[in-house]
Amino acid sequence: MIYITAIVKSKSAYLDEVKSVLENMVTETRKEKACIKYDLHQGIEDKNQFVFYEIWENQEGLNLHNQQPYIQEFISLPADYLEEKPLVLLTQKIEK
Repeated sequence: MIYITAIVKSKSAYLDEVKSVLENMVTETRKEKACIKYDLHQGIEDKNQFVFYEIWENQEGLNLHNQQPYIQEFISLPADYLEEKPLVLLTQKIEK
């Protein structure tokens, strides 16, 4: 399994547009076969901060996910909609 935490920071002026795209990603991604978990969180103190927590069955499924039109829509957002480039952390779970 592949675990991902991704942090997206929207500029205040574009919060609604970015949030709408992210929410659509959640709706569509949860339909994907390899998707085990795909949760979106919004900052309490900073409403412009969004955090995804994802679990994927395998790399093949994640690769297919990244080619989907709703992911490409996010990737094609104008750079000035975001405070910075999204931070994506690919991790593995430590079993103890």
